[in-house]
Amino acid sequence: MKRVAIICTLILGCFAVGYLIGLGISQLFGNEKVGKHPVVLTESVYPECEFFPDGTRIPEWFHQARPVKADTLGRLYNICRYGVKKDSTLVQTASIQAVIDRAAEQGGGVIVIPKGVYLTGSLFFKQGTHLYLCKGATLKGSDDISDFPVVNTRIEGQSLKYFAALINADSLDGFTITGHGTINGNGLRYWKSFWLRRKVNPKCTNMDEMRPRLIYLSNCRNAEISGVRLINSPFWTTHLYKCERVRLLGLHIYSPAAPVKAPSSDAVDIDACREIHIKQCYMSVNDDAVALKGGKGPWADRLPENGGNYNIIIEECNYGFCHSALTCGSESIHDRNIILRRCTLDKCNRLLWLKMRPDTPQLYEYITVEDITGNARNFLYIRPWTQFFDLKDRQDIPMSYSQHVTMRRIKLQCEDFFNVEQSEQYELRHFRFEELDIQATHPEYDTDQIENLQLLSVNIN
Repeated sequence: MKRVAIICTLILGCFAVGYLIGLGISQLFGNEKVGKHPVVLTESVYPECEFFPDGTRIPEWFHQARPVKADTLGRLYNICRYGVKKDSTLVQTASIQAVIDRAAEQGGGVIVIPKGVYLTGSLFFKQGTHLYLCKGATLKGSDDISDFPVVNTRIEGQSLKYFAALINADSLDGFTITGHGTINGNGLRYWKSFWLRRKVNPKCTNMDEMRPRLIYLSNCRNAEISGVRLINSPFWTTHLYKCERVRLLGLHIYSPAAPVKAPSSDAVDIDACREIHIKQCYMSVNDDAVALKGGKGPWADRLPENGGNYNIIIEECNYGFCHSALTCGSESIHDRNIILRRCTLDKCNRLLWLKMRPDTPQLYEYITVEDITGNARNFLYIRPWTQFFDLKDRQDIPMSYSQHVTMRRIKLQCEDFFNVEQSEQYELRHFRFEELDIQATHPEYDTDQIENLQLLSVNIN
């Protein structure tokens, strides 16, 4: 009997220990087991063979957009087990960076942000490290610019010294940010300062007011940002530079237009990249939602740090207020094979905006916008972009071109259908409008402004 009693006691003890361990893990990760509740996207049905606007085949990679499971990426490093405190008032940049460095030294792993608010300046991820935010977790940016070091970086079509972003990853293969938490840029103080500076100096540039971006990925391959909320960025929200095969999946990207406008808080800036896939994201910001960058200036197409954007797909997204759903420019030299499809717009200023800089040679081509519903102030907007015009030592104005642009199967309410201005600095040609159902306050359009403008089954009221 004693032996039976001892065995029963041991069994009960094991159950108790197991329960306590489970409870401890639950508390550690904010009642969320990492990987147990992966980011989920709505299934999409693709034809067996799809093509980009120029006729080249869309790689299968675009059809494999399934968010990564964080528990498959290596060892988990909960920051609170390595000296980071649950104190939302304490800037803990050094402590969080130490966890990243430790994980890198030990072969990589996932930096886990548990439930709570953690204040930090710039963080620099290394090869093999990843970021996971539990439900209820917030990584919050400091509103003190001195917490963001000045580094060699890229901003507004220039390679120069500027402030690092909150989250930085350079030359990484397979870097991932995922989870169900929030990265909060804490931008209010920066926004107020920007608008005060503009009152004193109306000509001040975006960079004159010192402020960081939220996420900056440079020279990265096979990266993914999925599931998380990216809000209140002081400057651009997500900046990709010279990256290849990056997925942005199921994100909620937001910065306010009122009561304090969040200036230049672009949701996604794609800067000299290839094969970028944005899917099932919500974007509402006080600037362009998706902007294609790449360089600016009269000799921008000759500089090795600049480049074009190729094979970009934005699909199944919902847009709130923004300046434009898709913008080419203003710091852009070549954009080719760009697809915006199956999206819903609400309160966008523009559906498609082609910014034509008179001081920069630009080529926007093979762009398709299709299967769009909702409302926007402008259906198509093409005008010269003269802000901060500077020809430097060039005597002539470089020519620019927009060509092979297709807009089809679109049902939209708008104020202006065709807001297009002619200019001697650029040529517009080979545009196609097809199966359009447009309710417009100003439905007028001028076929003479675009060479070879084709209209098929276009209904504008």
